[in-house]
Amino acid sequence: MPEAFGAALAVPGLPFLIAVYLAAGLVRGFTGFGTALIVMPVATRALPPVEALVVLTLADIATWGTLGPRAVRQADLPEVGILSAAAVLAAPLGVALLAVLDPIPIRWGIAGVASVTLIALLSGWRYHGTVTRPGLAGIGAAAGGLGGLTGLAGPPVMLFYLAGTAGAARVRANTILFLMVLDIGVLGTLLLRDMISGRALALSLLVAVPYVLALLIGQRLFTPTRERFYRWLAYAIIALSILAGLPLFDS
Repeated sequence: MPEAFGAALAVPGLPFLIAVYLAAGLVRGFTGFGTALIVMPVATRALPPVEALVVLTLADIATWGTLGPRAVRQADLPEVGILSAAAVLAAPLGVALLAVLDPIPIRWGIAGVASVTLIALLSGWRYHGTVTRPGLAGIGAAAGGLGGLTGLAGPPVMLFYLAGTAGAARVRANTILFLMVLDIGVLGTLLLRDMISGRALALSLLVAVPYVLALLIGQRLFTPTRERFYRWLAYAIIALSILAGLPLFDS
């Protein structure tokens, strides 16, 4: 393990990566989403995409005790169950593709998905219809496959919820609980495929502490009456992260 920590400490740009996790923790704490949108564009500059996904998943698991209890009380459990079941079934396909594809196209894909998601959120589009159970399963499957490939499981579900009319507290709780369940599916796939290295485990420990501390601060800041402020702050941080992670700016 000392060798793994030594390798983790030698990762180029580690202080910047930790700072990105701090920003992601704040956003995740007061919105319930945004970690992957903020972290993955930047993390894949310093790490192979597989390792970036491992660190993201393990660091996110560290937040369960902080976010989980309130989310379980406030979430729509049947709805989250359908979304999560479909996502967990689809995640192994995304991970399998991640293991064989070239990193640069994956990085462009991450930037593209994050950008489309941000544009959709900024547009303020709202859907007022009713989504059936097959529709929920389709959204969950898209999120699981995308999450396994790019780490960005949130966009399909975020767009579903943020384009709807549900209140901020319910959206936040459902999103948190969905991502927690999906973490289990992704982690299981990574373990079965023996894709978790010692360096990735050490890195996850290094970023998890500041990430959870920032999340606690963000959670304390969350006030449903200031929903508009939280959303726009999250959008700004996501946009900066996308720009910072573009392969165009590789030195």
